[in-house]
Amino acid sequence: MSQHRPRTPETERSRRWFMNKALLAGGVAALATMTGCSSGSSDSASTSTSSSSSYGGPPNGMPSGGPGGGGGGMGPGASEVKYADFTGVTTDGKTVDGLYSIHSTDVSTDAVVKAAQAFLDGLSSTQRKSCVFDVDDDEWLKWSNVDGYERQGVRMGDITDKQRDLGYALLGAALSADGLTQTRNIMKLNAFLGDYSGGGRDTLTEGAYFFTFMGTPSTTKPWGFQYEGHHVAINYFVLGDQVVMTPTFMGSEPTSATYNGEKITTFKKETAAGLAALRALTDAQRAKVISSETKAGDNLKAGAGQDNLKLAYQGLAAAGFSDTAREKLLDLVRVYVGNMADAHAEVRMSEVEEHLDDTYFYWIGETKDSSAFYYRVHSPVVLIEYDAQSPLGYGNQSSSGGGGGGMGGPGGTPTQQHIHTIVRTPNGGDYGVDLLKLHLEQDH
Repeated sequence: MSQHRPRTPETERSRRWFMNKALLAGGVAALATMTGCSSGSSDSASTSTSSSSSYGGPPNGMPSGGPGGGGGGMGPGASEVKYADFTGVTTDGKTVDGLYSIHSTDVSTDAVVKAAQAFLDGLSSTQRKSCVFDVDDDEWLKWSNVDGYERQGVRMGDITDKQRDLGYALLGAALSADGLTQTRNIMKLNAFLGDYSGGGRDTLTEGAYFFTFMGTPSTTKPWGFQYEGHHVAINYFVLGDQVVMTPTFMGSEPTSATYNGEKITTFKKETAAGLAALRALTDAQRAKVISSETKAGDNLKAGAGQDNLKLAYQGLAAAGFSDTAREKLLDLVRVYVGNMADAHAEVRMSEVEEHLDDTYFYWIGETKDSSAFYYRVHSPVVLIEYDAQSPLGYGNQSSSGGGGGGMGGPGGTPTQQHIHTIVRTPNGGDYGVDLLKLHLEQDH
């Protein structure tokens, strides 16, 4: 059992405070107006009542960061799925059996185990107690990309430099060099936004990111960790030498800025690889992949709180693509999977390639280099979404030529200066749930 104490009813109520307040103020329409959720969204909102005003404008304590129009990521809130009720993303509510198995990948997890243990050993007993949970705890599913969301665990801004370095060492062991750079750049741009907006001093900083651990780091027994904050949520499950790093949410607003003298640009690879995959198709294929050239301010479906999402395949399957187009689609997937440590990423890509014929590519929006667009890659074993959203807090001219600023939400004009991405493992794979079930069945 973990050392962590269960949440108190008071804590759970505070997580739901914002949603209840909004609903009392005027129902779903009020919630949509205040948070930027579309009226059809199934997302719920939650936040800490102690959050400072975010983005220099929203009401005190209000979650921000781009809620989803149908799943973009307000957070679990009052409708959160419990671990015991987790199904995962499916096309129709029923999981496809036989997709995952316990086996050796011949890729060592020793480095990430040692780094995780070193980080935990460097914490005080109180800090450690605050961030350790059981391996099947509901805490896995309680993540959000919004800045004001109330989080558990150890906060990076509240620990010593030495402890923080151990935390970054853990991320370095779990992620590739590109993945670590992306994560750190998102954190820096979060701090830039805090400086830019003059608000959210407790949340729009480099320090407002949290570690939690599920289980105990081990080379044989199941365990994992979660690293999350505004625009970052990394869920990392380990069983032996198998790794599942989903859901992984990464986003940013802005996506490009100068912070402390450093020019930072994020999501260039994701943007370019999406366009390259689309442009490798024939005109007839593109006509089936692109559902509309008119894009909403928020199209993301599989964000926080959408762990049991039902999402039908849309677009066109890669079975009919040319060899070049198939390679471009794999290159696109590799950009996202490549945030994992390199050797584990190759294992993951092998799984994706096995289902390439059944991998669907879907697109909303225009197709210029500067366009704000949405795309989705969806197969039985991988779901990737990229969504250029309307701005919430950054008001400079965007790379797509449109203005920004203010609580745009789904009704605003999307730009490449506010991007959300999500990677999931459908059919029960997220959080390593399917692997843990198989492990428990075999172990007993």
